[in-house]
Formats: sequence, C-alpha cells, structure tokens
Amino acid sequence: MKLNVTIQPLFLISRFKTLPDPTKFLKLENVTYSWSGPSFFELKIADLNLARSETVLLLGESGSGKSTLLSLICGTIVAESGCVNVAGTDLSALSAGQRDRFRAEKIGLIFQQFNLLPFASVQDNILLPLKFAPERRNRLRDLKLEAKRLCHDLGLHDGAMSSKACNLSVGQQQRVAAARALIGSPPFIIADEPTSSLDAATQATFLELLFAQSRTHGTTLLMVSHDARLANQFDRVINMEDIAQTTRGAIV
Repeated sequence: MKLNVTIQPLFLISRFKTLPDPTKFLKLENVTYSWSGPSFFELKIADLNLARSETVLLLGESGSGKSTLLSLICGTIVAESGCVNVAGTDLSALSAGQRDRFRAEKIGLIFQQFNLLPFASVQDNILLPLKFAPERRNRLRDLKLEAKRLCHDLGLHDGAMSSKACNLSVGQQQRVAAARALIGSPPFIIADEPTSSLDAATQATFLELLFAQSRTHGTTLLMVSHDARLANQFDRVINMEDIAQTTRGAIV
C-alpha cells in the first residue's frame, strides 16, 4: 500500500492522564489519531491545556477536524497514542461503558445538529441526560422547575415546555439543546458552533448564560467556532492551525 499524502497544520484531538496540576482541567499531550477508509487521515496534537473555570474559543475552518477533536475529548473515539485527561481522569483507563457514564456526568454537550428527540417534548429533551447522570440529577431539588428556568433564560416561552421538538424553529431547537447541556451543572461544557442559528440578540443572551454558568459553578467552557468576532468575549482563543498537524492522502 502506498500513500500519497499532504501534510498541513490543522487541529487537535484528545486523550488524557491524571493531571499533576489540579488547576489543569483538560490536558492533551502527544495525541495521535488516524483512520484508513477510502482515504488516509492522521491527526497529531503535541499539547493542549485548559484550566478549571476557563472559557476558551477554539477557532477552525469548516473541515478542519473539529468533530474529530470533540469526539476524542468526549471519549466517543479513542486516540492511538498520547494522553487525554479530563477533570483528573485518564480516559484511556476507562472502558467504553465507563467513558459513556463519565461523559454523561462531567460533560454537557451542545451539538451543532442539536440531536434532539424530535417527537419528545422540550421538557423531556432537557431532562434526558439526567436519566444517565445521577450526580447531575441530585444537584437539583425540582427537575421540571430547573428546566423551565433554563428555557426562560434562553428566551423560550413557558408554553414551549410541552411542545414537541420537531415543531420548533431551528433557533428554538438550538436553545433547547443548550438547556439540555446546562441542566445539572456539569463541570465541562463543550459547544460545537452553538450560535450559528441565532440572531444577534439571542446570541448575546446565549453566550452570557454560558459565561454565567462558568462563573457560578466554576464550569470550564470550550466553544468551537469559525467566527473570530466572538474572540474578545472569552478568556483565551486557540487557533487549530497553531496546535495540530494533519496528514491526508489517497490510498493507492
């Protein structure tokens, strides 16, 4: 097998070890991930750190590998080598089931495609992760009241709680996805292009809610975007091209 490859700086991925510095919430070190399908792809990240309670904007163009990065950090895929540590836990030491449970408890995910249950109500969609995360569930005295509060903060009217997700506008669905990620105050919020379907006013409200979550609960926030105009609202900005290298090529 011969590979015709091109190498270009790109993006980052994830796998972790126990952190010697407790202020470091996320650490990726010497991470490598690759796959071979119709074409070959390899991603390498030498070093990436996020501090506890830090808000970080991760900038990268479309197709730069952002989805692969998030999958590695969340433990849905596993790096071939290197260290991925989240909240002091080495993800490589966990089984697939343990990684699922860890992700449910520790990470609130705001997906670019929302991933809502279309025929479930807004309330049921928001409360869904608590079924798999007893620690998050136990932080709340009244689950339905907290879901309603998050909807209100995100600009959804009270009547939306009983609406089916499939009957909402794109912008409303995105806000429901955000409420689902925030409920139960997970220590890590990962947001994948979460403001892409929001108007300017709703975008500002949405971001302030994320930042308020970080301030109040010490939540670490990693937001992925290609919109550099958001940069001055975050503690730190990381450009994919500065921290990662990719190799691509056709298998012939």
